[in-house]
This record gives sequence, C-alpha cells and structure tokens, in this order.
Amino acid sequence: MHRQVAVIVGQNTTMRAARAATSTIPIVFVSGGDPIASGPVTNLSRPGGNLTGVSFFSDALVTKRLELLHELVPSPATIAWLRDPNSPSFEIQGRDVESAARELGRHLLSLNAESAREIDAAFATIVQSRAGALLIGSSVLFSTRRRQLAALAARHGVPAIAYLREFVVAGGLMSYAASDSDAYRRAGSHYVARILKGAKPGDLPVELPSKYELVINVVAAKALGLEIPPKLLALADEVIE
Repeated sequence: MHRQVAVIVGQNTTMRAARAATSTIPIVFVSGGDPIASGPVTNLSRPGGNLTGVSFFSDALVTKRLELLHELVPSPATIAWLRDPNSPSFEIQGRDVESAARELGRHLLSLNAESAREIDAAFATIVQSRAGALLIGSSVLFSTRRRQLAALAARHGVPAIAYLREFVVAGGLMSYAASDSDAYRRAGSHYVARILKGAKPGDLPVELPSKYELVINVVAAKALGLEIPPKLLALADEVIE
C-alpha cells in the first residue's frame, strides 16, 4: 500500500535530491551553512516554493572560533587554518578568517584538504611549521573525518577547535557552534507541526540560530599541557571531564 508523504525533513546535503524529486511535497531542511549561498532558498523571509527550514549558520561563526583560539594560545604562535576547497562556503570562510586574523595580529597558515590523505599531509605541514593551534573549517569532509582530526591533533599536540560537538566527544579540544539539537527541535515544532496544520512552507521564514554552545574537553587540554582560562570554562555550555 502506498502512502502519501506529508513532509520531508532532512539536512541541507540531502535536499538537492528531495528538491529534484518533488516540487509539491513540503520540505523542511536543517542547514549548517548559509541556505542562500548553498542553494535551498533565495530569500530567508519568504523562501517560496515548497522549502523552508532552520540554519545553523556555522560558517558565520568561524571568526568566533578564531577568537577563542587567540585567547587560549598566546601570540606570536601561528594558527593553522584547515579548509576544504569543495565546501560551498570556502571563499566566504576564507575572507572572514583572514580578516579576523589581521585584526587580531595573528599569522595564519592556510592549508587545503580534500581527502583523508590530504588531512594527514596538512598535519605534517602544521608540525613542520610549528603552528601553535588549529582552526578547522566547516566541511562535510571534516565532519565525517572528525575522529581522524581529533586523533591527529592529540598525537601531534595541537590545540584545535571545530564546529562539531562530536569532534570534542571524539577527543578534540573545543567546539563552538549553534546548537544542532535546538535547530532540529525547532524544525519539528516550528515547521513540521505548522505545515501539517495547513501552513505553506514557502510562507514560513527560514529561522536563524537562537542558541550557541561552547564545548570544552578538559581531558584533552590536560593531555596537551594546557590550562583552560577560568573565563572560557565559565562560558562553556558543556565541559567534558
């Protein structure tokens, strides 16, 4: 027996297939990047068509992550910046990070990686260059390779910050991002529930982050020989001990 699908819910990475499959079934997305730059919608306030959703806007927080590393690792240490050229926000992230680094007076070592092997090669360069910390850019690749990134950072003694809580759970030092649990909760309560009651997705504005989370792994900090400043610990939403 075939049942009519009422709503499709998924991450932005799966929305292209959903959009190609239907222009009538409502689609609710949860996006880590800019939903305009990455393509699901052309207008946040009135997305139109059959799509709407919630954005983490994790790309826009990259400068905040750099500031956190700046507080943790004193100048003049070089900060490495790992980026994925295949990320839709590659150029935007790059401009923001380079501008923020100049304002902070920090030297930035920019490294590209498009595969697991290139991540290994990037860490070899980080060690050779004696970079004092690592800023991990937003990327689907880096999300899937978070355990590799955490293990390499620990092995080479490099303090690193990413955009995924799961990176910290895997042994990484820090993450800072909009709360994904809050975003998925709002996707359900603010969108799916209203669409099932008759609302049109194209009339529902895309929502931006309302909650941000700083996660710190003090076990990783001790292994790196770092003492997390009390100010940062006080700001942390979650401390892994």
